This record gives sequence, structure tokens and C-alpha cells, in this order.
Amino acid sequence: MAIILRLDRMMADRKISLGDLAAKVGIANVNLSNIKTGKISAIRFSTLDAICDVLDCQPGDILEYKRIDKEEEKQL
Repeated sequence: MAIILRLDRMMADRKISLGDLAAKVGIANVNLSNIKTGKISAIRFSTLDAICDVLDCQPGDILEYKRIDKEEEKQL
């Protein structure tokens, strides 16, 4: 996938645990863990909004687009 999630980096920068962030955002630990590890195919804007609010960041601090060429995509 060309979208890279940087939530773990932002959480480390803000010194907040998965459990604390999940509680403040209002989602289950397992769902936040799936977001953090990139095991998702979509994220609700309301969830992204809540994460950015709690972490005091922009969506671009959490999400990164990396173009991959067709050969790289075949290997994934």
C-alpha cells in the first residue's frame, strides 16, 4: 500500500500510550492497535479528527504517501 502510517512515531513524540490514546479518542485498544500497525484499509474521518485533536497534530503527521512503482507493487 502506498499510504504509510506514522501513528507510532507521533505517539512516541507525545509520550502517550496506546491505552491512553484509545481512551481519549474513544475507540477500542485493538482498533487503535490495528491503525498503529497499518492493519487497516480505511479510517473514519471522525477517528482521524479525534486522534489529531488528542495528539495536537495534523493528518499529514500521521499519514504519508509513498509512490511505489509497478515492480514494487508486484512484490507486495
